[in-house]
This record gives sequence, C-alpha cells and structure tokens, in this order.
Amino acid sequence: MFNDAAPPAPVMQTALRTVRHDTRAWKLQVWASFGIAVSLAGIGLAWLPGEDLDRAFMFMGYLFTLSSAFALAKHVRDNEARRVDTPMWNLVVWSGFALAMGLTAWGLWRMGINPTYKAFLGVSWLFLVSSAFTLAKTLRDAHEAALADAVNAARSEHHARSE
Repeated sequence: MFNDAAPPAPVMQTALRTVRHDTRAWKLQVWASFGIAVSLAGIGLAWLPGEDLDRAFMFMGYLFTLSSAFALAKHVRDNEARRVDTPMWNLVVWSGFALAMGLTAWGLWRMGINPTYKAFLGVSWLFLVSSAFTLAKTLRDAHEAALADAVNAARSEHHARSE
C-alpha cells in the first residue's frame, strides 16, 4: 500500500527555445530614426520664435513626453503576460503619459507662432514619441533575446554534461 521508493527525479526539459534576433539593419534604422527625431525636435526647439518661457515650456513638454513614453512602453511590456504592477502604478504611468501629451499639445496650440512652424514642431514631437516607443521595444527585445540565449546555452551545457 505504501511505496517507500523515492519519487522520480523531475525531468529536465532540454528543448531549446527559438530566439529571434533583430537584424543589424533594423537596429540601425531604429537608432537612426530616434537620433533624427531628437535632432529635429532639438532644432525646432532651439530656433523656436517667441518668448523664452514658451521655449522652456516646450522643452519641458518634449522631455516629459519622451520620458513618459519610455515609462509607458516598459510598463505595458512588463504587464503583458501577467499583471506585475499595482493598479495605482498603472494609473500613474498612463496618466503621466496622457498629461505629457495633453500639456505639450496645449502649449503648442496656444503658442502665437507661424502655423508652418507649429506643424514642424508637432510632427517632430510625434516622430520623437513614435521613435521612442520603437526604440524601447527594440531594446527590450534585445534584452529578452540575450536572456533566452543564456538559458539555451545553460541547457545545452547541462545536456552535454548529462550525456
């Protein structure tokens, strides 16, 4: 009725995960895109006509938007498979991004400058946000691929030793 034998040892899975790596061309495109977006936004802000206070407000808005875009990208990715952050942190991250976008858009809209210049600033700002999300995803993908490579290498080494 009772079995005094030890339970069987757990079976070690030795199947290697397929790891998808981004191409060097994609990484170059992402970094170039982000660099161009930062440059265009910086040029637009540096030559922004009008008051110094407007320039300072727009610089802070662009910086707030950029940092909140990276925070939001990380938050969404961290909580993709299962929720790891509290609901309050979720509210903080999403609210921060919404405020950054809203306040920067409001500052740009209310500025008394040439509409063509406003369009340049608006497009460079949206390009900056979009390229920040793409860069965040690319960096996170590279990190996860490196972790998967390390796990695969450890499994291969363990499998080679056990044979």
